[in-house]
Amino acid sequence: MRLDEAPGGEAHRDLDASAADLAPEAAPGDFAEQQLSGPAGGAVDWSRAGAGGDFEGEGDPLETRLSGPPSLREHLQGQLALAGFDPARRVIAAQLLDAVDEAGYLRADLAETANRLGCAPAEVEAVLARLQGFEPTGVFARDLKERLALQLKERDRLDPAMAVLLDNLELLARRDVLALRRLCGVDDEDLREMIAEVKSLNPRPCAGFEADASPPVVPDIFVREDAQGAWRVELNTDTLPRVLVDHSYQARIARGARTEADRAFVSDCVASANWLVRSLDQRARTILKVTSEIVRQQDAFLAYGVAHLRPLNLKQVAEAIGMHESTVSRVTSNKYMATPRGVFELKFFFTSAIAATDGREAHSAESVRHRIKRLIDGEHETSEGVLSDDRIVEILKGSGVDIARRTVAKYREALRIPSSLERRRTMRAAV
Repeated sequence: MRLDEAPGGEAHRDLDASAADLAPEAAPGDFAEQQLSGPAGGAVDWSRAGAGGDFEGEGDPLETRLSGPPSLREHLQGQLALAGFDPARRVIAAQLLDAVDEAGYLRADLAETANRLGCAPAEVEAVLARLQGFEPTGVFARDLKERLALQLKERDRLDPAMAVLLDNLELLARRDVLALRRLCGVDDEDLREMIAEVKSLNPRPCAGFEADASPPVVPDIFVREDAQGAWRVELNTDTLPRVLVDHSYQARIARGARTEADRAFVSDCVASANWLVRSLDQRARTILKVTSEIVRQQDAFLAYGVAHLRPLNLKQVAEAIGMHESTVSRVTSNKYMATPRGVFELKFFFTSAIAATDGREAHSAESVRHRIKRLIDGEHETSEGVLSDDRIVEILKGSGVDIARRTVAKYREALRIPSSLERRRTMRAAV
């Protein structure tokens, strides 16, 4: 018997009991994540989900303490390294990954991120869509509804009726079965199955990961735009070693020295201290000199975004500032720069070059990959349709990029983009 035929019948009571199992203590308007704790009669311990923990008496406790499971950030970074993003989108992905909290939720405004990186909001949305395919399913969601939707989509169960149910989780918490049935357009049996499906989802897929013990990145250099539009480069003094020579203590010790050996010892100590102070000061000046040159070379990136990275290598910077290439390499290792577009490792700004057809300034390999990706992404919007590698070469040469067909193919494969033949077949199948 259908519910609409017998509103007060047994079927109604059974369905109301299913909703009660889902939210046994739910107050109106309060849909807490713990309400999805598992089927009635057997609560599920989500805190061990995905942790790979051993049962009592199994495993090596010493090995577990020494190694331990990876943190969520480490887990996501490992997947990001294998995702095959082009350089511009890899920057976007890294920024979004930094905005994921310990529960796996994305705490970033996509429009603000796009504006800061100088790219289109659609680019950020496209990157987020790929990141939401990372494991565990539900990571990078912006709220509980989106997290559950991602898990249902993976099961191929996100149909229109289920989408309506997720849009009305508050009604589910209030056990308003009649309203849910009316909105979803299903009968009592379908609604019971839908509620059971939602109860089987994992609201805390990231709970099994260790807390991220690594401290957040502290930038060594700050880059800010002044009132005249120039870039100001400043060292973060909090990251620099602080060494001072106490001259009053030095004088007191020197006065107490009675033998020539004592006076020589004090003199050597003072000389060593002064040398250390001068060396640290010289190191700071070298860092400032190198980073100032990087900022000068990558001015277009700071002003216009990731598509405008210039080709740059250690030798160019070393020659510009009159230092050895090895010195520049040491200075840029494990150093981070805070810019209006985000925090980047100094090594990020060194990119290979693609020659220009007209003899002008060379193009950054990252910017060329970005152009190839944009050309292929826009194929459906042009009259040409699917672009072959040869046609991409012609387009790039027309815009001043001297590139070989095999290089285009290499970049396309690195971006995990199928060949023109495979893309054409996919397009025909979709039609």
